[in-house]
Amino acid sequence: MTGLLGAALPVVPLVAGLLGLLLPPAPQGATTGEGAARRAAIGLGVAGAAGALLVAVLLLVRVGDPVETSTTWIDLGGLRVTLGVRLDGVAALVAVAVAAVALAVQVYSVAYLRRGPHDDVEVDHRYPPYAAQISLFTAAMLLVVVSGDLILLLVGWEVMGLCSYLLIAHDRRLPEAPAAAMKAFLVTRVGDVGFLLGIALLGVSAGSFRIADVLAHDHSTGTLTAACLLLLAGVAGKSAQFPLHTWLPDAMAGPTPISALIHAATMVAAGVYAVTRLYPLFTRAPVALAVLGVLASITLLLGALAATAQDDLKRVLAWSTVSQLGYMTGALAVGAPAAALFHLLTHAAFKALLFLAAGAVIHAVGTTLLSRMGGLRRSMPVTFWCTLIGLGALAGVPPLSGFWSKDGVLAAAEAAALDGTGPAPTWVGWLVWLSGLLGVLLTAAYATRLLLRAFFGEPRLPLLHPHDPPAAMRWPVLLLAVPAALLGLAAFWPPFTDRLRGTAADVDLVHLAPAVLLPLVLLLVGAGLAWAGWRRDPAADPARALGPLRPVFARAFRLDDLQNTLVVRPTAALARVTRTGDEVGVDGLVEGIGRGTSTLGVGLAALHRAALPRATAAVLAGALLIGLAAALIGVSS
Repeated sequence: MTGLLGAALPVVPLVAGLLGLLLPPAPQGATTGEGAARRAAIGLGVAGAAGALLVAVLLLVRVGDPVETSTTWIDLGGLRVTLGVRLDGVAALVAVAVAAVALAVQVYSVAYLRRGPHDDVEVDHRYPPYAAQISLFTAAMLLVVVSGDLILLLVGWEVMGLCSYLLIAHDRRLPEAPAAAMKAFLVTRVGDVGFLLGIALLGVSAGSFRIADVLAHDHSTGTLTAACLLLLAGVAGKSAQFPLHTWLPDAMAGPTPISALIHAATMVAAGVYAVTRLYPLFTRAPVALAVLGVLASITLLLGALAATAQDDLKRVLAWSTVSQLGYMTGALAVGAPAAALFHLLTHAAFKALLFLAAGAVIHAVGTTLLSRMGGLRRSMPVTFWCTLIGLGALAGVPPLSGFWSKDGVLAAAEAAALDGTGPAPTWVGWLVWLSGLLGVLLTAAYATRLLLRAFFGEPRLPLLHPHDPPAAMRWPVLLLAVPAALLGLAAFWPPFTDRLRGTAADVDLVHLAPAVLLPLVLLLVGAGLAWAGWRRDPAADPARALGPLRPVFARAFRLDDLQNTLVVRPTAALARVTRTGDEVGVDGLVEGIGRGTSTLGVGLAALHRAALPRATAAVLAGALLIGLAAALIGVSS
């Protein structure tokens, strides 16, 4: 029964998504009513996500010890590919988080993609494919979660990439949406090449792609290190790690509920989860963990610094996601997968809350720019308090969820630095710990700045009359505020910790030691700096204190421009040269031969159809030429 529930977990939203794709879109330009197709799409989307959540909860209740079922799908000369599921407490917890966020997004989208105070049309006529693609996105992530075979995991991994492309480009009225979708698709594909090669190396080495067989096999050190480094390329793409992080902020061109889905529960979580799934391999490849620690530290600080200078509300949250993913991968680098997963779960709650609350603000004021907001605390009290909870959890304010999970990451990094407890070299622990502490200060600063700029001070658009969102948008936000505030306390509940720690029963998720005071002091310093800058001039942006560094941080150290210069432009130039060579050289030669042959044929045909006197003259002329040639040859010989 447990195996059947595991198989049903991705199948339920998959069926809902496939049925939803059969629904016709509403007539473009419709101005009244929802239409039968939209109502059916709403029903299928919500039912698929709710069904997946129900199955995930049942699995969470039933699964204790790891459960695995599989059947051979393909046998290529002893190299086996299986169909099956691999279930444990971690998979059940992550599945609940994915399905819960997906359900919140489906319900929220019903109102968000309906006519708002700043829209021209009554409905989004492309809602049926939108809802269906969310269901497929959910199914793909759940397949990654429960898959017992690396090839099956790769299928879900790639379907997520396709769904992200379609959903980011959903609103075709925005000129930047298709470009952002293409960028997300191509950048993540770069990483996925490495991910595919890493899977191939492990499967060939083990003689099977079944995860249990791959973990149990005694791989050679070289093969294991190469495979883990290749897998990290895919993780860097999906989980937006340096240097493949550049797609995530631009993905904000998609609808805000999709941002919540991508940032909280699906793509960005997939890379972290995949590493935890294969973590016993990484512990035997310390070089790969050292590389992961370096990338995590750079990503953590890069995202935090970039978030301090953004004026776009969604881009602040996007760079925040990049930074928080650095905490998760940093925890993996220092040997604390349970801490990484704990932060993944709390981040899913408070980041989904923050994006949906941001969507309520955008829906009310018609802009994403913080410089045009202000004073929303009085007119949008529900949104304000929910945003306060989300930002508090993000910054690590006790006793909100982010405090407990982030402290677990910092404690693990501290132990790896001071005691050398991690599987990676000691310097990796120092790097992750120090960057994590600095990240606490920066996170508190940009979270406080966001809160002050959006909700305090005087309204900067006084002609607007914003208000809290309708019920379909308000209730998902309110319900997500509960785990954002309280999920961290689950670390004191043995059934939760036992599932999260798995076989590493000696790992502590809570670290109430004197060392916890240092992050709290840094939090107060960061928040105090932002508050002091705002207090001096509530109408001005606290980020002005960055001075000449502000445009550098706002452009994220111009790494996107560097990527364009070093990679995109040379590749585009090479493509143009290749196309020109193909069209002028290869095609030109073939077409030239064709044109020459055709011209010769036309000339011969004209001679063939010539009148008798002209033909006779031509024959005599030809005979004369042949005779002359023969005479010349005879004389020369």
